[in-house]
Amino acid sequence: MHAKTASEPSHIAAKLARAEAIVEAQSGRLTPLRREILHLILAADAPIGAYELLTRLRESRTRAAPPTVYRALDFLLACGLIHRISRLSAFIACIGHAPGHAAQFLICRGCGLVAEIDASAVSEALREEALRHGFTIAAATIEAEGLCAACAARRDEGAQTPPQDRR
Repeated sequence: MHAKTASEPSHIAAKLARAEAIVEAQSGRLTPLRREILHLILAADAPIGAYELLTRLRESRTRAAPPTVYRALDFLLACGLIHRISRLSAFIACIGHAPGHAAQFLICRGCGLVAEIDASAVSEALREEALRHGFTIAAATIEAEGLCAACAARRDEGAQTPPQDRR
């Protein structure tokens, strides 16, 4: 296990320790590079794209190249430690859910907020409908777009503001 560094907040350190345990339980290895990329994803304020990860990685590894990042992302995806948000071509951490769980995301068109939810009824309904059609789902990610509460409230405030008299 890696020790927490001074620049690593305790919540990130705890998630990295959990991730390391998950990888070890799968007989894998969270190499320093994989750990660093996972750390960058955990530290990001929003889902982060591969090239943004590369830019940030080059702050400590000047010779890092795209294949380096993509191999690490593939590993983290396979271990169930991150999700790829297709709509955004970006990655978000997922430590604490069972690997392979059905991922469901709410994506705000206003501010870009992404929230992962666990709506088991949605997953079950999808599984049942698939079975009804003779289909077995291997993996499913649902991405729903709309407005978060804050953006919806701002939109509603704007709609209720009377137009200015421009004489």
